[in-house]
Amino acid sequence: MMPVVITLPDGSTRSVAAGTPVRDVAPDVSPRLARAALVARVDDQLVDLSFPLHADARVQILTADSADALHVYRHSTAHLLAAAVTRLFPGTQCGIGPALEDGFYYDFVVEKPFVPEDLEKIEAEMRRLAQADEVFEKQSWPRDEAMRFFGDRGEPLKVQLIEEKTAGQADVSVYTIKDRETFVDFCLGPHVPSTGKLKAFKLTTTSSAYWKGDAKNQPMQRVYGTAFFSDKDLQAHLARLEEAKKRDHRKVGKELGLFMFHPWAPGAAFWLHKGTLLYNGLAEYMRQVLYPAGYDEVKTPIVFNKQLWETSGHWQHYRENMFVLEGDEGEDMALKAMNCPGHMLVFASQVRSYRDLPIRFHEQTALHRNEASGVLGGLTRVRQFSQDDAHCFVMQEQIGEEVQRLLGLVQQVYGDLGLTYEVKLSTRPEHYLGQRETWDHAEAQLTQALEGAGQAYTINAGDGAFYGPKIDFDVTDAIGRKWQCATIQLDYQLPERFDLKYVGADNAEHRPVVIHRAIFGSFERFIALLIEHFAGAFPLWLAPVQAVVLPIADRHAAYAAQVRAELVAAGLRAGLDDRQEKIGYKIREAQLQKVPYMLVVGDKEVADGTVSVRSRQGGDLGSRAVGEFLAQTAAEIAGKGRSDQPVAE
Repeated sequence: MMPVVITLPDGSTRSVAAGTPVRDVAPDVSPRLARAALVARVDDQLVDLSFPLHADARVQILTADSADALHVYRHSTAHLLAAAVTRLFPGTQCGIGPALEDGFYYDFVVEKPFVPEDLEKIEAEMRRLAQADEVFEKQSWPRDEAMRFFGDRGEPLKVQLIEEKTAGQADVSVYTIKDRETFVDFCLGPHVPSTGKLKAFKLTTTSSAYWKGDAKNQPMQRVYGTAFFSDKDLQAHLARLEEAKKRDHRKVGKELGLFMFHPWAPGAAFWLHKGTLLYNGLAEYMRQVLYPAGYDEVKTPIVFNKQLWETSGHWQHYRENMFVLEGDEGEDMALKAMNCPGHMLVFASQVRSYRDLPIRFHEQTALHRNEASGVLGGLTRVRQFSQDDAHCFVMQEQIGEEVQRLLGLVQQVYGDLGLTYEVKLSTRPEHYLGQRETWDHAEAQLTQALEGAGQAYTINAGDGAFYGPKIDFDVTDAIGRKWQCATIQLDYQLPERFDLKYVGADNAEHRPVVIHRAIFGSFERFIALLIEHFAGAFPLWLAPVQAVVLPIADRHAAYAAQVRAELVAAGLRAGLDDRQEKIGYKIREAQLQKVPYMLVVGDKEVADGTVSVRSRQGGDLGSRAVGEFLAQTAAEIAGKGRSDQPVAE
């Protein structure tokens, strides 16, 4: 049998016998690499170290410095979790256990939900299995045998997965830890060589889930965990999780009196006074950004006849996520789940000329989506929300220029909030609508726009929407988490479905292209991001209460009210705390409420016509005239998130 020639990353080659496992390549490179090896890449495929080499190939041995290896490491830790659960809780059914960006989870069908004490026991069993250094072994079973095996074990979910994932195959891939009795799972892999490689992991929380994420399916218990190559990295991550708990928008929102929820309106926020000020402040800010940029604000109906949704395609593909109503004559209606179909009707309401384009419609009305109750969570997953939604109707040749304008808007808005972000270009998915040539042209236009704007980006291959490619923006918050927020999406399908036209310079009718775009995304989710990013301490321009006047004694109350009136007249959102409490108590209260400025007034301030300024960040800033304070805060507000420190400090 001819030897197999492998090519290593440095370009050197080796000859090995056919059938040689990848692991045997490592010692020939270096003993250190052999000890550190976790997984390998053969050509473009991630494989176990036991993978046999039967043909010439490029081979790369991956260690702990590889992101791909970390993904495999976490997937293997999810299997370790499942092995521990099934040993401690016999009769448990296993679902799926994927790796995540910062950890892993595994879904189980259990008799009763796990409690914190259960997680402690499970984690201890995981450590015992890890210390035993049991082998992860990939086995190939006849498909019928695998289905029969899992069926006899009382695991119908595994049988269903095998039926769906391996149709037409003779054999299926399974993995054991040590042996079938210890743990066995239907899985494509790859995995690390043995449980002894898994050293730094932690179970973090549990939640309710459903099989395949569908509330109509089997209820499940999801266990989340995280894993890193080193205990140092694990501890740093756990510290970030603790900080995230302190910043949790549900906790901070309650403490600051921003919003509430009630079981009679699941998934819909009640915006309290200060929360409404915050919400409206963002909404008005967005209007001030968009009006000079050539946007027309519109308001379209909340309820539409199903004919609209049939035309748009949502009735066929999105109906289960919509709130469907019955009209007075039995006609089917639905609450608006997105603004785009209504904007198509506005565009089609009159004859449009090429001279009119681009036309940009912006809307902030309420939307409703029938999210499953099990996935609702604070402001990040709701049933009622609003978006800073817009649709730009352009000619083909205007796409690049319009996208560059949109990139500038995103940069402006996130700059005003002091937010950093990364950009991804998502290209044609496997299943798409339209012609390949149209997609190629659209992707080229987006690429040219990004490069023309000097915007760094990465390619997210195959992750475009089914109707067109898109640009996504991931915002990084103060503790390093990423939030997908802004999006720019090209759409050739809705103009076709609604038969939209404009009259070109040649007096012929042409089809426009629609660019869907949002910068905040939903107001609700974006406010959750801001609460957690700023830990409730919003910059001055955004703070619901920007300043509060604090009289030291009752005799100072009249002057304090006068000062507050001056602040309000100048446009500040100012409060007055004239309660009969000690001044130290009032200051502490204002600090806890994250008010940017506290203006203390006593005998000296009344006599001099001044205020004693305290900053949320800098403490006592000294005495100032009210006009001087107003001038300084006006400059700070104008600087928005671009100033490192408040001007008044």
